[in-house]
Amino acid sequence: FLHGFYAEEDLVGSLASMSTNERIKAIQKMPETMRKKREIRNKVLKEITKKSRHRGAQCTQCLQGAAVSFRRFGNTLSEYFHQPWLWHKTLKIIGAEFGTSVLSYFVFLKWLLNLNIFSFLINFSFITIPQFLAAEPNNLSFTGLELFTGAGYFQQTVLYYGFYTNATISKVENGPSYNMQLAYIFTVGMYFVICFLILLFSMAKFFSRNFIPQKFSVNASKLLCAWDFNITNEKAVKLQQKNLHTQIKEGLTEVNKEVQNFSAVERVARIAMHLLAWVISLGTAVAACAGVYFLSINNLKLFMKGYRNDLEGQAAMLVLPVIVSLLNTLIPFFFSWLGHLEKFQTPGQHIYVTITRNIILKMSIVGILCYYWLNIVATSDSQCWETLVGQDIYRLVVVDFIFCLLGSFFGEFLRRIIGTTVFVSLGLPEFDIGRNVLDLIYAQTLTWIGILFSPLLPGIQMIAFFIVFFVKKISLMRNCQPPGKVWRTAQMMTSFIFLLFCPSFLGVLSVIGVTVWRLKPSQECGPFRGLSSMYAAVDEWIQVLESYTVSKWVAWIYHNLISSELFFFIISSFVLTVTYIYWQLIQGRKTMTELVRKQIYN
Repeated sequence: FLHGFYAEEDLVGSLASMSTNERIKAIQKMPETMRKKREIRNKVLKEITKKSRHRGAQCTQCLQGAAVSFRRFGNTLSEYFHQPWLWHKTLKIIGAEFGTSVLSYFVFLKWLLNLNIFSFLINFSFITIPQFLAAEPNNLSFTGLELFTGAGYFQQTVLYYGFYTNATISKVENGPSYNMQLAYIFTVGMYFVICFLILLFSMAKFFSRNFIPQKFSVNASKLLCAWDFNITNEKAVKLQQKNLHTQIKEGLTEVNKEVQNFSAVERVARIAMHLLAWVISLGTAVAACAGVYFLSINNLKLFMKGYRNDLEGQAAMLVLPVIVSLLNTLIPFFFSWLGHLEKFQTPGQHIYVTITRNIILKMSIVGILCYYWLNIVATSDSQCWETLVGQDIYRLVVVDFIFCLLGSFFGEFLRRIIGTTVFVSLGLPEFDIGRNVLDLIYAQTLTWIGILFSPLLPGIQMIAFFIVFFVKKISLMRNCQPPGKVWRTAQMMTSFIFLLFCPSFLGVLSVIGVTVWRLKPSQECGPFRGLSSMYAAVDEWIQVLESYTVSKWVAWIYHNLISSELFFFIISSFVLTVTYIYWQLIQGRKTMTELVRKQIYN
């Protein structure tokens, strides 16, 4: 015991004498449990604090103590973000019980939740907080209906574009000032640039992880090398066993694929069935888009005409989002039913076809709504058309969230009751990955479009995704059964990110570009009132910079790089060249892998 005690004291002393990076790496490499590593780290920090008390003057001691406390806080914060305790165990249980196909949905949902947390922090920090300093009191009364309609009291808050000032905010005379016009457009612009890079790097990461061939047999590595010997809890051991069991089954299913041979007549019948299903699904999407367009036109006419009382007006505001959400909820169920009639050979084919049909439906509806907002609402007689668009998007987000929860109740809970009591042959339902993933992509698309008109919309979507995560988890555990056919979904997360990037994100960039460069802002509200376009604020700022000798280099960069089509053409060519080179490298690696496998076989 004494030997172990003194050995640990020597270890703590040696770690305390190391630099911060060396100490962190040394603790990480220790063959100990996480609890033991934390104990050692805390003892080392106490030892450093103890030594710091005997060094230098009192001021130096205070600074060192603050540095140690800050370092300890940083380590704790790092642990918090790297180990998301709130859903870490949940994801492990889902992966063990339902396989990687269902798990990919929850991983994607968590990824979107983190993205919206980042979005909310960016907008709140650089747009909303400065506006609080210049905000005027809100004299409107709060009734509660605003939570659903987004109108009324919320209209005079930082939730919408129209409330933001076009003045330069300065609380101290002759002190530093804050240009709200530049802050608004640069914050939104830089946010979309960062989102673009995040999506690109995420696609590259998942692509390299799932598409590039590995150097070893995945199943052999899982059997021989994947066990974590730090696990001592019995429940954790069983969960890990079940998780590995499911992953190996999925890998073996992929290896032992059965190729079904059909006769000529059967092949013709299957092709005819697929074509008929596609014609029906595309016809349904066109009819839904036409209905949304005519409904939105009539809804705007009624809104501009006015209502007899406030309650009637509030109810009329919800007609469009309710109809849109109803179409987006019911039609995907119809698409899933069509997919079951087509009898695909693998569950993956069924999911990808369902996702494609749903993306056509949802993105077409979003496209119709964007046309309505940018070509009809923006040219209407409304005093602040940007706030009107922001309210529409807010209502769509809130109603879509409500319908998402109702979809879990009617689509999974009632289906379980029917399958276990009325029609026992149906059994428990399976989790519909395609429909649920497209719900997430549709919700995120609305949030991206709405950021310009409602800067705090990511905060609302963040809360919605957080609730959806746990509602879907409970519904999955209580109402659904594991997939009937076990299959491995290595490329599914890559496909989800790609669909989020194209057409969702690229389509949103087009909408934002038209709004910022082409449309004239409202004359009576918002930070860009009185300008010919939102981007005119940047042109005016550049003209001011040109009058100062010190900042002429900024104006040169703007005119010769940012405003130059040739510069972006060169960048695009470089990116495409690098992408092509990497693609050829991947193809070469695949060829070399096949040659090596043949040599090993020989």
